[in-house]
Amino acid sequence: MNNRQAIRALVRKDIRAITASIQLWLPMLIVPLIVGVIMPAALMWMASRVELRSIGNLGFLLDSLDTLSSSGQIPELASMPTDNHRIVYYLALYMFAPLFLIIPVMASSILTANSFAGEKERKTLEGLLFTPISMDTLFKGKVLAALIPSIMLSWITFLIYGIIANILMYPMFGTLMFPNLNWIILVLWVVPTCSLMVILFNVLISAKVRGFQEAYQLGGLVVIPLLALIAGQASGMLLISPLVLLLIGAALLLISFVLLRLVTLWNSRQQLAESQI
Repeated sequence: MNNRQAIRALVRKDIRAITASIQLWLPMLIVPLIVGVIMPAALMWMASRVELRSIGNLGFLLDSLDTLSSSGQIPELASMPTDNHRIVYYLALYMFAPLFLIIPVMASSILTANSFAGEKERKTLEGLLFTPISMDTLFKGKVLAALIPSIMLSWITFLIYGIIANILMYPMFGTLMFPNLNWIILVLWVVPTCSLMVILFNVLISAKVRGFQEAYQLGGLVVIPLLALIAGQASGMLLISPLVLLLIGAALLLISFVLLRLVTLWNSRQQLAESQI
């Protein structure tokens, strides 16, 4: 068996383990459904029909949109006829973008926590370590088995979100508004690099700990930096521009290279076998 065949076999084996466990695939469906479909659709639908100035909690956001418009960060807001147009436009094309990073982070964390830690719980790691494949091939298979479903889940959610956003926005704007450049960069550049970084971080953890729950809880720490990003974008205090997204993706890729180096240095057959004891 050559390296490509071995990698494909590892990917198929891990994906079968994912589909066979409701503990793994159910959260991976529920979170994107809520974050990427139900919540955005409900908020955009409400924002298109409610008198926004009457809602006290939205006053600050509307004032922030005035600032973004007058400062030239989102100049198209100035030409929109009503607050409803402005808030729906901002929700669909800007505010929900950081939320989509939760999807690859969540999926990658679950899938990779099941990687080596899951093998240890199922008592199958020792047999895997004695197969005639290199550690490089083993790690590549594990990474791809998490990376491919994570990216596919993010892209499918993006397509559903885009359809819903255009359906809700078309009656107001008379044209298809989604996606813009931010979303294209986010989906094609930031989501894959974010997934890769989270996967390598979790592979590092998963290979060291003894169980799925421990690996998943520690791997979930990567969500914390996203919370500040989401809060800043939601409040209008931070506008994530295309340049910022490109830089975020580049930073994530750089971190991935560092993590890849650590994974290859810190994990050997002997170390993985000893971590089961």
